[in-house]
Formats: sequence, structure tokens, C-alpha cells
Amino acid sequence: MPEARNEHLGHDGAACPDSYYVRTAPEAFVSTLHSQGAWQPGEQHLAPAAGLVLAEIERRMPSDKLVSRVSFDILGVIHSGEFTIDVNVIRPGRTIELIEASMRHGERTSVHARVWRLLPGDTADVVGDEWPTLPEPEEAPAVPFTGRWGGGFIASLGGGQFADARPGFARSWIRSPYPLVDGEDDPATAAFVKLVDTANGLAVREDPKTTFFPNVDLTIHLTRVPEPGWVGFETKVAFGPTGIGETTSVLSDVNGPIGTAAQSLTVRVGQGAK
Repeated sequence: MPEARNEHLGHDGAACPDSYYVRTAPEAFVSTLHSQGAWQPGEQHLAPAAGLVLAEIERRMPSDKLVSRVSFDILGVIHSGEFTIDVNVIRPGRTIELIEASMRHGERTSVHARVWRLLPGDTADVVGDEWPTLPEPEEAPAVPFTGRWGGGFIASLGGGQFADARPGFARSWIRSPYPLVDGEDDPATAAFVKLVDTANGLAVREDPKTTFFPNVDLTIHLTRVPEPGWVGFETKVAFGPTGIGETTSVLSDVNGPIGTAAQSLTVRVGQGAK
């Protein structure tokens, strides 16, 4: 992984706001130490970056249509410090639309997102799914996620994990006290999405100090608007024999299962977090 300079606000011990980002212009931001990734100090974690990209889509292009799917491709290290977010409509429509957005550091793009938004309708009479229901968040024994992972983003989280967790499988609840942007309220779906990329670190199959397994993407499907606050995960991790893996999760909010997430992993034995 290329080395990234640590330019997060607060990395040098100076005060930084209790948020993941600070807006410096209508389309520009700077990362704070709370957004710091787990693999090296100078990167951002995809989780808050994904939440911010989606929040900017919803802020700049408000709509009565609902997010059905959002996918993020990681095109390189998500560098700390200053960056901008670009938003464009790919497929406009009255009932269905496709929007893309990118996180850009100068001329280099680190994250590319595509979002399908669909016009809502009344389907209450046919509601149903086959996803497992998690016990309540308060029933999950508290765990220090910083015991296995470093970085400011992981340190910002609270939550718990159930006793049946094992390498490659875990049921967890996570929440954060911090908004995406200092002084701004998170849109409901973005508030949920900003925590979903933690899935790859919740059901660790191998010690991250000796095995490198970052995800190169994140795809989330939702069946309704999430309730902000707790995000629940039933997570499974698979490693194949040729350096490729996958993390899959059933996602829940406090009202029950709400969708799924999948992450493609690049697995390297003998390379770990610094």
C-alpha cells in the first residue's frame, strides 16, 4: 500500500471538532482524526468517506426518490487532508435515476460511487424478507473494537458483539456520536451508510497484524429508509485460495433487517496493518 502523509486535523495533538470532516467550501472538505483509517495513519477509513459522498448527493440533488443501492469503488488510498466531492446525474428519470459521485484529491480520484434512487410506492401489504433478526443492541456485550484495530475512526465507535462471534462470523451493533460534517445534520441514509464499511473488521478471520485483507469496494442494498443510530450486522467472511475474499453482511437498524452489504477483499499473507 502506498504511504500516505498524515494530514488529518488533530493528528499533531491540536484540537479538532467532534466530527469526521470540516466543510471548507461548498464542494470541499478536510478530514479530521476521527475519520482516520485502520491500515495506516495517513488514510481515511472508507466508512465515513462513503457516508459523506452519499450525503453530498442528497444535499446537492434532493429528491423524493429513495436510495435502493449504493456502490463504492476504492481507486487508491483515501488520503487524509483536503479533498473535493463531485456529483453528476448519469441516468435521470421521473421514477428511477442513477447518480455518480467521486472523492477527488487534486487530480486524483480515490472513491467513485454510483447510487440508484427509486420512486417509493405503497407495498405494505407484501412486506417480507428471509433475513435473520438480531437481538436488541442493549443485549450485545460491549467490546473494545480498538483492541484489534487502530485509527481514529475505530476509536470513535461504540457498540457490542454477541458471544457466538468466531473467526469469520459475528453479529454486532455499532453506533457513533459524531456527525459527518461539523455543524451539519446527517441525512438519514448517509448516517447509516457511514458505519457500514466497518463490516470487514467485525468478523476477522485472520490476525490483521499478519494478514492484509482490505476491501476494494462496498455495495449496499436497502429496502427502506434506515432509522439513524444503531447499525446491526450479521457478518460472514470468506477467503479463497488465490488471494481473493469476500465479506457479506445482513444489515439492520433498530426496527429490524433492512438490507445487505458486500465487500471484495484483496488478501495478502505476511502483510499486516502498520
